[in-house]
Amino acid sequence: MSSHATPDAGATGRKPVTLHRLREMHAAGEKIAMLTCYDASFARLLDDCGVDCLLVGDSLGMVLQGQPSTLPVSLEDALYHTRAVARGNRSAWLVADLPFGSYEASPEQALRSSVALMQAGAQMVKLEGGGWTAETVRFLVERGIPVCAHLGLTPQSVHALGGYRVQGRDEAAAATLKRHAAELADAGAAMLVLELVPSALAAEIGTARPDLITIGIGAGPRCGGQVLVLHDMLGVTRGRLPRFVRNFMAGAASIEDAVRLYVQDVKAGRFPDPELHGY
Repeated sequence: MSSHATPDAGATGRKPVTLHRLREMHAAGEKIAMLTCYDASFARLLDDCGVDCLLVGDSLGMVLQGQPSTLPVSLEDALYHTRAVARGNRSAWLVADLPFGSYEASPEQALRSSVALMQAGAQMVKLEGGGWTAETVRFLVERGIPVCAHLGLTPQSVHALGGYRVQGRDEAAAATLKRHAAELADAGAAMLVLELVPSALAAEIGTARPDLITIGIGAGPRCGGQVLVLHDMLGVTRGRLPRFVRNFMAGAASIEDAVRLYVQDVKAGRFPDPELHGY
């Protein structure tokens, strides 16, 4: 038994974003704005600024912990930050990454890790890769766990992929990505992050499966939504950034203004610019 009380809306007054609402937005052609988030204070700010989805990404290993990749991030790390974000969030949809090593062994391992993340406050889990992952996605979805898949540049496989490079450039690689996307959608994935994928290929994947919400990062403007790493879009990250990143703090008076601009530009289709940010 459970209470059917409606959760409080955020300071924006908007109703809590649900998977049903995200599907309605996608069907109506409204772009979905997603950002990574790792703590309660930013969760509240991003929620108040109208960000639709918060992603507790394993990118926390690089931007918070100073790791060279996402690989060292543990499930315990992900749980800690998911709890923190959940405390600050009021209405955004909360997605949490399954870290490297927390789901590959078996669907049962993935279920245990996903249950822990959901109990920490996540409303959806994200896992990387195609092919073998379809079985795991189906296993989770059948047990009531919403899943976001992730194809293209999958950072947990960076060593196998030979570095941070655009994926799906040749015909064979593109065909594989399209097949994997269809398999994941058939398995019940509700959302699919496409990272570092040619814009035309990302658009083709989204058109082929209109029921699948595609979220692009370096995948052009014709996805169902966009995601960026928070520290990248606020100009905090040092070093050479990928071309798909835009510093929204440039010309903004505050972090809040920068985040609101990001949401507005994603919704209006002004970001990403295919000439500046696409492949």
